[in-house]
Amino acid sequence: MKKFKFELHILIIVALITGAIFGAIFKSNPNNLNLLNNYNNEIYEFYLVNDNFIKVINPKVGDTLQFNRNEAKKLISYFKQNIEDDLKIIVKEDGLLKSLDNIKNIESQPTIATIIKPFGDLFIRLLSFIAIPLVLSTLIIGAGSLDDVKKLGRIGIKTFSLFMITTIIAISIGMSLANIIKPGNQISNETKSTMVQEYQNSQTDKLNEEPSFDLIDFFVNIVPKNPFESIMKGDMLQIVFFAVMIGLALTFVKPEHSKPILDFFTGFSEVMLKIVHLVMYLAPIGVFALIASTVANFGFEIISTLIWYILTVLLGLTLQIFLVYGLLIKLFAKMKFSKFMNGLKEAQIIAFSTSSSAATLPVTLDCVEKNLKVPSKIAGFVLPLGATINMDGTALYQGVAAIFISQIYGMDLSLSAQLSIVITAVLASIGTAPVPGVGIIMLVMILNSVNIPAEGIAIILGVDRLLDMARTISNISGDAAISVVVAASEK
Repeated sequence: MKKFKFELHILIIVALITGAIFGAIFKSNPNNLNLLNNYNNEIYEFYLVNDNFIKVINPKVGDTLQFNRNEAKKLISYFKQNIEDDLKIIVKEDGLLKSLDNIKNIESQPTIATIIKPFGDLFIRLLSFIAIPLVLSTLIIGAGSLDDVKKLGRIGIKTFSLFMITTIIAISIGMSLANIIKPGNQISNETKSTMVQEYQNSQTDKLNEEPSFDLIDFFVNIVPKNPFESIMKGDMLQIVFFAVMIGLALTFVKPEHSKPILDFFTGFSEVMLKIVHLVMYLAPIGVFALIASTVANFGFEIISTLIWYILTVLLGLTLQIFLVYGLLIKLFAKMKFSKFMNGLKEAQIIAFSTSSSAATLPVTLDCVEKNLKVPSKIAGFVLPLGATINMDGTALYQGVAAIFISQIYGMDLSLSAQLSIVITAVLASIGTAPVPGVGIIMLVMILNSVNIPAEGIAIILGVDRLLDMARTISNISGDAAISVVVAASEK
């Protein structure tokens, strides 16, 4: 078994590297477009190069917009936002004007690196479909197997307190580094204005979501009206509440009645973990497809422009993992940090590939229980809760991003404004869903809380996917570290 795990770990790393190389070789050209006809599904291939252009006429609002070379992303975004407005498409190709009727979609032409993305999506779906039944069963076992309610309450208080403390430390590290390094001062004014203009034209859908967070509503909505509806929708926080309540009730029931239920969910949990092991055989293929399609779509060019911002976030995440979690593990769990990292490596790689704490949760549970020897009653309680409300990496990133964007706009944030960012980011990290990309939506709320122009998000959108992958590693590592510390405190 150890040999298999070692080989699988190496295979996943190889898939990660070769996938990135494959994606770079077969990179998608944003100027190569497919225009899909609504009636016969014929594809009209169009190349937005040289003097070619696409003109979009929107009779509903009276707009006539022309998209030239290197404006394909703006065109695709505009078309998606106004697809129901009976748009008229006129193209100029090789000096000739053509009118194209009944165009229902405009998208970049696929390459072999983007075509294989469904294999990666399938891998994520396989992990995701395991996550909810595994969370439900392990939480019921974790809460129901504890000796008494006081013990459950004690573990809950320790867990939630550590979540809050590490999240506050994470965002403080991020904001401190951003104030020291000042990555926003490293970008030229021309680059700033160009990228912001592109955002205003093509990314207004992010702003239109108008995210909000109400603490009272948050706690009220934890309680599901219908637990089966919550399971169907995948509302993880409500599922956690439902499972904990069942487990709590089992501690009050006579052993002859509670034991069959606990035995059932114990067996069910073992079956789910066995499925995790089977799904992990597909991990190298899934990781290869996910990384290849990501690199093919986004490329590496944007990294050079935002290198100081990227390094600030990555340095913060590194300090959070090695310094904060390292000290927690060493001081309170008496565990070597090298053992912790080695035991969690498979989950960290899957987290990086999927950018989803929820999808990674089955692997994290397996690693923490089998490699780090955390009892299932502790791991089954702490990890699902952590995947739902403990987002240290996301909070750190949002702190850096807020300071970075304020520096771009020449804003000097006061101490009270920065404290407001800390509070809002902590609340946002609790309310952030454990799925890819949602952190950028919550960032809008944080920027609005201190009157930083949300349009500045344009400058970081290009590298958000890369940093989303990195901060998910911090998120799941924090959950694992706290589960180890809580287990050690309970002896």
